[in-house]
Amino acid sequence: MDAARCSRLLSLLLLLLALWGARVSARRWPVPYRRFDYRPKTDPYCQARYTFCPTGSAIPVMKEEDVIEVYRLQAPVWEFKYGDLLGHLKIMHDAVGFRSSLTGKNYTMEWYELFQLGNCTFPHLRPGMDAPFWCNQGAACFYEGIDDAHWKANGTLVLVTTISGAMFNDMAQWVKYDNETGIYYETWTVRASPDKKSTVWFDSYECSKFIMRTYQKLADLGAVFKKIQTNYTSIILFSGEPIYLGNETSIFGPQGNKTLAAAIRDFYNPFKPHQSVREFFVDIFKIIDHVILNHQFYLFYNLEYWFLPMKSPYLKIIYEEVPLPVGSKASFGV
Repeated sequence: MDAARCSRLLSLLLLLLALWGARVSARRWPVPYRRFDYRPKTDPYCQARYTFCPTGSAIPVMKEEDVIEVYRLQAPVWEFKYGDLLGHLKIMHDAVGFRSSLTGKNYTMEWYELFQLGNCTFPHLRPGMDAPFWCNQGAACFYEGIDDAHWKANGTLVLVTTISGAMFNDMAQWVKYDNETGIYYETWTVRASPDKKSTVWFDSYECSKFIMRTYQKLADLGAVFKKIQTNYTSIILFSGEPIYLGNETSIFGPQGNKTLAAAIRDFYNPFKPHQSVREFFVDIFKIIDHVILNHQFYLFYNLEYWFLPMKSPYLKIIYEEVPLPVGSKASFGV
């Protein structure tokens, strides 16, 4: 089948899917992030360049009368390797620190990718496998100590509240639940336009969202936060209303849609690791052709595939203020 005919068939398929979607009841936007009953074992194929949580430890049980300081921690992504390079682009990583008044011990807690950001954002196209293969789990990491130099050099280390040991222990139980049920990293926020009031089609699920959920949980437990400005990084795609395509089985299975399956594999192919400078630039032009010239993006979210009809400005990295929370009766993110 020639490329032009394949493209026409794909366009017709997407139109039919959109018309079918218009017939069903109004979809909820943003699509709710899916939680699971348990965390599956990772596949041995998935390998991390940097070991996940190498000094991790169990969250300790604090004495209820303890007074614990809570710190906002933020530094440029990969600061340990590139210094403040990504800080100039406001691509920041977030964590939270704790200090026990009774023991004097410090602790750090963060949530990030098990197999680095690239694997969470784009899949592997493995020989002999029809479906793209994802290594996209994320998880919480808790360890003793706060690396003051790391957070202070190019980022933030600031006291935001104090809590009791009893509140810390309640938070720890919530972290266990959150970590066991929210297991897949989602890089992209997808919006209808740059307008702050525009529809959010999909919300990201990454390090900053874990910290915001943690702050909200502490507020719900009674923590009172200081009046300081807090900003977070978001990587945003801009598109018209997304079109639901299906899951791995319905697209890539024996009864799947071979035209759609081929289109998805073709879209992800340029995002593979590159072996040469020439290959890198060839793939950059392919990505521009897909996303900007043909307004196409295939999103994998909640183990399902969506088509995004992309529109200007296509992609934007923002460093946006999100105020520290106040308590509520309903726990955030649960």
